[in-house]
Amino acid sequence: MKLIIATIKPFKLEEVREALTAIGVRGMMVSEIKGFGSQSGHTEIYRGAEYAVNFVPKVKLEIVVPDSMAEQVVGTIASTAKTDKIGDGKIFTLDVEAAMRVRTGEMNDDAL
Repeated sequence: MKLIIATIKPFKLEEVREALTAIGVRGMMVSEIKGFGSQSGHTEIYRGAEYAVNFVPKVKLEIVVPDSMAEQVVGTIASTAKTDKIGDGKIFTLDVEAAMRVRTGEMNDDAL
């Protein structure tokens, strides 16, 4: 099993969710986060005063899938979340040692 962690722009969330559902992803965890990368924040003007926004709002997706689906899920996220502008996000893939569905006790792929 693989854990895919993706950070994307918030306005892309629904489009990415629909694309992942279409390829068979049955669940994901979503968190609103703030962070910065190469864009290093930006400046905004509020009530006439300019101030620095050091952390940019993002959405973090956490998805656990069987090994056989990982490449397709990463490709789907990458193509759907892409805007060709700085700050499109990052995708990380990690190995998952075990998974358990709390309600039934099912383990690993059965728990997904």
